[in-house]
Formats: sequence, C-alpha cells, structure tokens
Amino acid sequence: MTISEVSKKYGLSVDTLRYYEKAGLIPPVNRKENGIRDYTETDCGWVEFVKCMREAGLPIEVLTQYIALYAKGNRTLQQRKNLLVTERDRLKERIEQMQQTLKRLNYKISVYEQRIVACEKKLLK
Repeated sequence: MTISEVSKKYGLSVDTLRYYEKAGLIPPVNRKENGIRDYTETDCGWVEFVKCMREAGLPIEVLTQYIALYAKGNRTLQQRKNLLVTERDRLKERIEQMQQTLKRLNYKISVYEQRIVACEKKLLK
C-alpha cells in the first residue's frame, strides 16, 4: 500500500505516518526502487497498533522503547510485557478518574434540568 492509502485507511495524515517512521514508532517501511514507501500488512499492523496506543494516551517515549525492545527479539519478551502492564495500569487509573468526572457531570446536568423544569413551571403560572 502507498502512504496515501494507509493515510486514508487509518485516518492519519501522511505527515503523521512519516513522523511515526522517523521517530521510531513503527519499524522502517520498505521502499520501492523509486523510493516510494510500500506498506505491507505487517507495517499496517504497526500503524494500527501505534494509533490505538496513542489514542489511549501512551507517550511516544514508551512506544519507541517498546519498538526498540521488539527489534531485539524474544529475549525482551518480559520487558515488553512489563512495559505494557505498567501502561495498562496507568490507563485503568485514568479511566477511573474519567468515570468519576462523568458521574459529576451527570449530576450537575440533572441539577440544571431540575432547575429548568422548576423555572418553566413558574412561568406557566
């Protein structure tokens, strides 16, 4: 796949895809003889993985560390697992915080809804 096809498929800009490769967030993408990037299914899997992890809030530094460990092979399996477990725990904590915020927002909205109904009743009298 070309970079523009991958861009459309994953909703990422061409610049973002180039950055992912330059920053080491995805392994180097093979190129055709004319220098055009030629994304394989494996490359697309990396793009999808990084996009998902970035949307979940994982820092670029963590992802580049993960990719570097991956490149070293099976001897880094435990390190990669530990890294992902740490990030999962951070994500769970953020989700819990967001759930608390959502509860508070829902409460405030219900208070306003009650006030609006009360005001409307007064206006109808």
